[in-house]
Amino acid sequence: MTSQEMRDVLTRLGHFESMTWREIDGPGGSHGVPFGNLVKKARDRLVEIHQDDVDEYFSLRITARGRVWGIREEHVLRVLWWDPRHEVCPSPKKHT
Repeated sequence: MTSQEMRDVLTRLGHFESMTWREIDGPGGSHGVPFGNLVKKARDRLVEIHQDDVDEYFSLRITARGRVWGIREEHVLRVLWWDPRHEVCPSPKKHT
């Protein structure tokens, strides 16, 4: 991640601070994802870092493709990693 990408991500994360989870979850492309829907590499990494004990992870849409992944704990998102190319849980392309 470049320093400019870091600034952009942090700026976008700052915009979420004034929003409720109801405003964040869904309409803008951010949503929960079950463990089993993540790609194998991501599931293996969660096991490796001992973060595989929850049923659902949260994909926070930062850019068209970029996502911040974390674990939602009540009103807080505990950030796990940055997914710049939407590879942790790719969406099927429309009309294919």
